[in-house]
Amino acid sequence: MSAKIIDGKEFAARVRADVAKHVAKLKADHDITPGLAVVLVGEDPASQVYVRSKGKTTSEVGMNSYEHRLDVDTAEKDLLALIDKLNNDPAVHGILVQLPLPDHLNSDLVINSIDPAKDVDGFHISNVGLLGTGQKSMVPCTPLGCLMMLRDHHGSLSGLNAVVVGRSNIVGKPMASLLLKDSCTVTIAHSRTKDLPDVVRGADIVVGAVGRAEMIPGDWIKPGATVIDVGINRIDAPKKGEGKTRLVGDCHFESCAEIAGAITPVPGGVGPMTIACLLANTLTACCRANGLEEPQGLTA
Repeated sequence: MSAKIIDGKEFAARVRADVAKHVAKLKADHDITPGLAVVLVGEDPASQVYVRSKGKTTSEVGMNSYEHRLDVDTAEKDLLALIDKLNNDPAVHGILVQLPLPDHLNSDLVINSIDPAKDVDGFHISNVGLLGTGQKSMVPCTPLGCLMMLRDHHGSLSGLNAVVVGRSNIVGKPMASLLLKDSCTVTIAHSRTKDLPDVVRGADIVVGAVGRAEMIPGDWIKPGATVIDVGINRIDAPKKGEGKTRLVGDCHFESCAEIAGAITPVPGGVGPMTIACLLANTLTACCRANGLEEPQGLTA
């Protein structure tokens, strides 16, 4: 293995520490405490674990954490009424509705009912449009985390060729917009791209976000390229001692690491950055709401 391992756990710990420092200063200088409200509808086990983790880390950095757990059969009008209440609560600076929602709820309607200034997931259509046109917006957490790691590794991204493999609204499209904003030459590729291996081989930066286990092998990677693996896929674990399954990314780690200059592992790469960037977005939203300077290094 020749690639530098980009340690997402360590990087996320640094981001959280930076957020905590800014929160403490907000409290001391302005008597303001950022507040994050998380809304969970139903009892999806994975979502429950994620919400607990968000609440714990929010409190650890000194922010106020507000959790709203609703029954799985909650009516859409009642969920919208709660969001309206949070929109108008000055103590709440960030609102996150945990996805997926139960089938009877219109996710687009719910997300777009959040005040865009409090949309710390960056999913509101207004924030999507602002980001796509290079304006100030709330930025989706996972792409923001990827951008932070790329900036930290490369310094300037200007002029680099970047290929984003994946075109989702949550990662692929906003990731491409962020890279364009940092003056990369960006290609959005996907599973139906013709000559996909050759497209990826031209990249100085490869972002794997297509949702297919180990789809991108090492022989697709340009020597010395940086590989950011967003994928989280559970596959069978054939080796003894590994349990029945294991997590892998969209890139084949062992073969890519032989060629790449730097790579994020799965797990322990991009994943830890998502919650760290949620906290950063909440801090940013709080500063904007109070007309204060935004924290340096924690925004796009």
